[in-house]
Amino acid sequence: MNSANSSTGVLAAPVAQQAVATLVAIGAVLLALVTLYAVFLDQGQLLSPVLGKVAATANYLHELAHDGRHLLGAPCH
Repeated sequence: MNSANSSTGVLAAPVAQQAVATLVAIGAVLLALVTLYAVFLDQGQLLSPVLGKVAATANYLHELAHDGRHLLGAPCH
């Protein structure tokens, strides 16, 4: 009975590590998608909850990524 508990504990650690690794990978993919959206498509929508109407007119994220967009060949005008 003691050996069954130890074998269960040994198997639980790799499963937990795999679950954590999967969650980290999913988080990284989501962060990458949000970053790509912010760089290529955002026209003030991401900052509008914080800045209000100014976000659409000032367009800080667009201007921050403007040169990078042209360098990568992405249209922004």
